[in-house]
Amino acid sequence: MTVKKIAVLTSGGDSQGMNAAVRAVVRSGLYHGLEVYGVQRGFLGLINDDMRPMDLRSVGDIIQRGGTILQTARCDEFRTPEGQQKAVQNLRNRGIDGVIVIGGDGSYRGANELGKLGIKTMALPGTIDNDIPFTDFTIGFDTAVSIVVDAINKLRDTMTSHERTSVVEVMGRHCGDIALYAGLASGAEAILVPEVSFDLEQITKRMIENFAHGKRHSIIIVAEGVGKGEDIAREIEKYGIEPRVTVLGHIQRGGTPTHNDRVLASRLGDFAVRKMIEGESGKACGIVNGQELLTDIEVVVSSKRPFNMELYNLALRLSQ
Repeated sequence: MTVKKIAVLTSGGDSQGMNAAVRAVVRSGLYHGLEVYGVQRGFLGLINDDMRPMDLRSVGDIIQRGGTILQTARCDEFRTPEGQQKAVQNLRNRGIDGVIVIGGDGSYRGANELGKLGIKTMALPGTIDNDIPFTDFTIGFDTAVSIVVDAINKLRDTMTSHERTSVVEVMGRHCGDIALYAGLASGAEAILVPEVSFDLEQITKRMIENFAHGKRHSIIIVAEGVGKGEDIAREIEKYGIEPRVTVLGHIQRGGTPTHNDRVLASRLGDFAVRKMIEGESGKACGIVNGQELLTDIEVVVSSKRPFNMELYNLALRLSQ
């Protein structure tokens, strides 16, 4: 079946670079002679038939903007067979052949369900957590890490002035990549992630020894999947250290995307359109070792991204 009309949506938590991906899908689709529709509020927009035609100007001046112009929303109704059928019927009523979904794991599962019901689908990894397998990085991850590193740089100034320890809680419920990359880039003394067990007593004793040898500050980065920063701080206090806690929260999702995220989003958006035109469907788009890669969405949602222990051990060696 020749693709003539496609739709693009963003779903789940927003991430920097989603707008760049939407722009790439729209402009690549128009370049190849397709009609392109933007779906408002993710899968909820499919159910509510909240879609509009997109043209070149509708995605002008958005590549540098965070968030998503299409907005995003959770949609429990789409998890039901009735909701899925309603979404598919709305697409068919408009003559839309394919949908490009930008989001994380839950969004991929939604795209997979659409594919099972006969809609051509492509999925792009739009999440700051970097928890989607079969791609080196997800859209938004680079920007989120940069935000965390910038915050830690500022915290170091005041922690050094007061000779204190700072506990920084970052996002990452099931994946510790933000903590890992930001911790390595900022020289954190300890990085706590859900993938690796740790001995808080041992970490604290090492910090005390470092202070005794003239170190003026310590930074501990905690991925939220490990626990709350406040809880970690209370445990540390038992050993005579009085840390200050900073929870970065949703600030990690906002702001202007880095050039890396803009380039990644642009490449993947164009790649998804071209491959859909070639007849591919039910695929997740990624970039591995610099090369675009297609993987069955079914495989992606049933796989877990491997944690980079080599990078974690490097951070451990350099934290002494």
